[in-house]
Amino acid sequence: MNRRQFLRSTGVFGLAAGGAGGWKYWPEQGLTNPCRADLPDAVAQHPLLQSVWAGLDPAQVWDCHVHLVGSGDSGSGAWFSPDMDSMWHPLLRMQKLFYMNAGCVHEAPGQLDRSYVARLLNLVEGMKPGFKTMLLAFDWFHDENGQPDPKRSIFHIPDAYAAQVAHAHPDAFEWAASIHPYRADCVEALHTAVQGGARAIKWLPSAMGIDPLSPRCDPFYAALAAADLPIISHAGRELAVQGGNQDFGNPLRLRRAMDHGVRVVVAHCASDGDDQDTDQGANGPRVKSFALFARLMDEPRYADKLHSDISALTQLNRAWALKAVLQRADWHPRLLNGSDYPLPGIMPLFSVGDMANMGLLDPAAVPVLQEVRTHNPLLFDFALKRLLRAGQLQFPSSVFETRRFFEPKK
Repeated sequence: MNRRQFLRSTGVFGLAAGGAGGWKYWPEQGLTNPCRADLPDAVAQHPLLQSVWAGLDPAQVWDCHVHLVGSGDSGSGAWFSPDMDSMWHPLLRMQKLFYMNAGCVHEAPGQLDRSYVARLLNLVEGMKPGFKTMLLAFDWFHDENGQPDPKRSIFHIPDAYAAQVAHAHPDAFEWAASIHPYRADCVEALHTAVQGGARAIKWLPSAMGIDPLSPRCDPFYAALAAADLPIISHAGRELAVQGGNQDFGNPLRLRRAMDHGVRVVVAHCASDGDDQDTDQGANGPRVKSFALFARLMDEPRYADKLHSDISALTQLNRAWALKAVLQRADWHPRLLNGSDYPLPGIMPLFSVGDMANMGLLDPAAVPVLQEVRTHNPLLFDFALKRLLRAGQLQFPSSVFETRRFFEPKK
């Protein structure tokens, strides 16, 4: 299978448009994750890996975009759509297989939930003491009446499960709730999440059936603003989780939340796809979602409300935006690091060789990062972003020390 065929067949990952270049190097590290154990000492002590922690307080370093995955086989309430195991839905089936391999899980009865968490704990142990990940819950798709619709959902991670895992391993995990704003109990659910220590609210508008511009969201926005809890919302094209109305991912639709005083974190800098420029009217042209995101970032009224995470920016389909984001030093204080784990463990989605070919990475770092990735995708993602350069510009320490953003203001 060549690269273009793979990207088309796994359009669920948003890669059908191709990557950053470097076709002849793909797949750089094969199709499957070898799921190796701890890093060999020689790699762990490599000067390059030691350098990526320089100037950082590990206790302030929270990876703010980590997906909790499960089937519910531990009684967690986690759920996958049966379509993901159906031969009649080959793309969904392939997607699940890649996710499971990326997370190094065992699908033996009763083991999927536990093995996913066990692997993630192992990866966190491979980071500096104090480092944590934020586990994301994921609400059902809801219809216009605010009712959950499993038939239109791909997966579900209950708030209670994300909180349970985080509370069981407080040295490794924080958590973010996921609450659909059309739910009759959305404000009550928010209060419960805040009391349970949730650090944010996770939305994927198209896959959840959320229109961020709808007045139906206003009571939830008011409650969020009062609690000072941010939304981490996907924006731009979404093909990793199929279904719903792609227009709901238009970054401009998030203005309504910010106008209500809500802090918004746009996932991935809206770096994939295009959306209608509704600022030019109902029939405005379609432009890159990233351009609309950039417009919002440059609006002074949102300077203290709009942020973005840099999760997945090093994926083949998003890497084109990396140089632009690195060069916008004025944005850097508003950027937050996240890995989008388990995606860094999906081998064909990344190419550090491409990063070097783009002039964003020292070629000498390529073999080291490739070796790290086969053992610890979390460390790989973190180290790669710490080593990226656009001329003299790089992501500053503040991008990685995200804890202050998510902790309650005293």
